[in-house]
Amino acid sequence: MKNLQQELLFEKLRYETRRHFLKQCTTGLGMMAMGSFLQSCGSTPQNTVASAANPLAPKMPHFAGKAKSVIYLHMAGAPSQLELFDYKPDLMKLDGKDCPASFLEGKKFAFIRGVPQMMGPQAQFQQVGQSGAWVSDKMPYLQSVADDISFIKAMYTDQFNHAPAQLLLHTGSARLGRPSTGTWATYGLGSENQNLPGYMVLTSGGKNPDGGKALWGSGFLPSVYQGVQCRNQGEPVLYISDPAGMNRDLRKSTIDAITEINKESYEEFHDPETLARISQYEMAFRMQTTVPEVMDITKEPAYIHEMYGTQLGKESFANNCLLARKLVEQGVRFVQLFDWGWDSHGGGSEDTDVANGLTKKCSTVDKAITALIQDLKQRGLLDETLIVWGAEFGRTPMAENREGKAAAFKGRDHHTEAFTVWMAGGGIKGGYSHGETDPVGYVGIKDRTSVFDLQATIMHCLGFNHEEFTYPFQGRNFRLTDTSGKVIRSVLS
Repeated sequence: MKNLQQELLFEKLRYETRRHFLKQCTTGLGMMAMGSFLQSCGSTPQNTVASAANPLAPKMPHFAGKAKSVIYLHMAGAPSQLELFDYKPDLMKLDGKDCPASFLEGKKFAFIRGVPQMMGPQAQFQQVGQSGAWVSDKMPYLQSVADDISFIKAMYTDQFNHAPAQLLLHTGSARLGRPSTGTWATYGLGSENQNLPGYMVLTSGGKNPDGGKALWGSGFLPSVYQGVQCRNQGEPVLYISDPAGMNRDLRKSTIDAITEINKESYEEFHDPETLARISQYEMAFRMQTTVPEVMDITKEPAYIHEMYGTQLGKESFANNCLLARKLVEQGVRFVQLFDWGWDSHGGGSEDTDVANGLTKKCSTVDKAITALIQDLKQRGLLDETLIVWGAEFGRTPMAENREGKAAAFKGRDHHTEAFTVWMAGGGIKGGYSHGETDPVGYVGIKDRTSVFDLQATIMHCLGFNHEEFTYPFQGRNFRLTDTSGKVIRSVLS
């Protein structure tokens, strides 16, 4: 009985002490929840709760990273590297011949069955810039900025279907539940603008990627760090406007009331997600005035619209590229662009092949990507903004033959053994090529690079040692790169 009374007294004292801290200290729980945003702005008030007491506070980087922000351009569906950046003249010599048995034995493909025929490059290549990088005629604008880019040509993955491959690339796991790369980056560094989320997502092409919103989800990290999906037409963020009949003062009073309820919940249960909820309500209120302005591209000068090839009032990848520049200019830490429609099997129509279809698709992104690099460069932002371009896997050097039959048009199947990703900007040297594939582009033969290596390199550019940047969950420390990955040091500036 005595021990029980002592335990009850201890619990009462602990509860009252916690209530005193939360209700009577000068900072209050609201400042505690906001600490992460204020600290990341470099303007933390002296009376702000220290980050050690704040589960939402960003972490200190391990060293000075060269990139302050990231713009990740994902071409959902996977364009063919053999028609864009991995020039293979020897493949043309094998065009129309049966695929060697060694390419098929023990391998799994998404659709190829039987013995497919080899298919030569469906593009013309030329060496461009002082670096002499090989870039095809499907990307004529990008040829002009090749000297700003490092091409990583022997990438590989172990997933040959879109959704799991996208999840592996962006979260480090082919299964649902892991935090995305952008979440890790924002968890580590926070946002430089307390009125905008640190992680924002824009989609184009008419559909979300196959991996869905889990590709920018927070997983087991606090949900305040998940990506906020925006739109380039209509309301930039759904439900950001005040409901009919509710003015801004009433909206603020509503949020204050909800915050008080959440405070009581946190007092009782100490769930960090309650702090995240408080922070998200506060952020949503501030975003009402900030987001519509930063997402408005109509005020950009005419030469900028010409430079990007924007289409006012329409959804487009070009609009999203311009918005990405505006967002990093305003201090957003991680901006992710997904463009759907790059699945070039060649089975449905000419628009799905690697000849005409890929040419049309490239024409919707080539000018805008080039403009993004040039625009960041002329504003002095490229050196501190890391740009990553790529997809979830590559394309086979043989033509697709579903159920043993050749496709109606020139298509290629999913390929895990070799694909190309490129990087530019903060922390990356320009005019460089890392890795090499065999003469027909089937497999990497030099400096093979995994998706974990790419993730490790992104984290390094932001100032984090990927092996030490962890979060405790379910009894062990997790990291973005799981148990693998090494920094691709040859591409670092």
